[in-house]
Amino acid sequence: MKYFIVTYGCQMNVHESEKIAGILENLGYTACDKREDADIIVFNTCAIREGAEDRVFGNVGNLKRLKKKNKNLIIAVLGCMTQKEQTAQKLMNTFPFVDIVLGTFNLSRLGFFIEAVKKGRQLEILEEGDIDEMLPYKRTSGENAWVNIMQGCNNFCTYCIVPYVKGREKSRQESNILQEIKELIAEGKYKKITLLGQNVNSYGKDLNPQVSFATLLHDICKLDGDFTLSFMTSHPKDLTDDVIDAIASEDKIEKFIHLPAQSGNNRILKLMNRKYTREKYLEIIDKIREKIPNCRITSDFIVGFPTETEEEFEDTYELVKRVRYDSIFAFMYSPREGTIASKMEGQIPEEIKHKRVNKLLALEKKLQKEDNKR
Repeated sequence: MKYFIVTYGCQMNVHESEKIAGILENLGYTACDKREDADIIVFNTCAIREGAEDRVFGNVGNLKRLKKKNKNLIIAVLGCMTQKEQTAQKLMNTFPFVDIVLGTFNLSRLGFFIEAVKKGRQLEILEEGDIDEMLPYKRTSGENAWVNIMQGCNNFCTYCIVPYVKGREKSRQESNILQEIKELIAEGKYKKITLLGQNVNSYGKDLNPQVSFATLLHDICKLDGDFTLSFMTSHPKDLTDDVIDAIASEDKIEKFIHLPAQSGNNRILKLMNRKYTREKYLEIIDKIREKIPNCRITSDFIVGFPTETEEEFEDTYELVKRVRYDSIFAFMYSPREGTIASKMEGQIPEEIKHKRVNKLLALEKKLQKEDNKR
């Protein structure tokens, strides 16, 4: 029996797909390179941007031909997109040949549903639950090992669907994280360990007793072994001095911070519910530059947020020019149903969003060219 997994979205989804692969291999499946050879095809979906959702619908639709040829083919759709019950129902109604649709918190039940699918189609959307420490992994990222330290998000940025599909922040016990990393070190295959969370700087606030993210970083670095440590993603409002100090002082920690700014304008930041100002963000950047002079800094930006004026976009443009990031990811604002921003007045026309994102990316290219030359 063979499986084929299609992964959309962030590094956390890449790691989730490693869990899916582990579940399938425990059931006796082996990976294959082509969906045509598979006995089960799993889509691990993303709900962050509308384009990702559209691609899922398009690619699932393309499997109708395969299902006609192979009646025993199992098609499963999992992940963030399917945690939204309305979307999951639409998927089942649009594609009657899809066998299994599971939400974000149902991953551990995939094996059960594969066995049950012969009795009929399966759809289940669970409310959020605890992190399942018992799921197997089939690691697929070479010398890098992903380690999930928490799930969910409490920030409720007005453009973002994540808190609705991933639930509230839940941290793993530090002892479980350290044990997983010790086992990775003992395997001897992994040169890099990357900690994952929607907002790693919030790690441990929900634990009793609390454990700070800086403490976790220091404790991991105390472990014997030849590895580098990195993490993503940081929220500027929670990036504390002790975390910056940990990165500066620990040789094992990669001198790299991904620090999404999203906008350089205070009014837009407030509308986004980001809970920091342009000035506070630049203060953090200056601290990083002072304490870790060789630190690579990258960022995310959303252009064309509802009501954003040309002058407010220029504030973002000037922020990028001032910080001179090593790289940026710039996105046109995409309304996500169920978020506050999707209902805001003053949605920006697509052609203006295109113009602004292209201008920002052109600036990044220019700055990188200058830095490379220097």
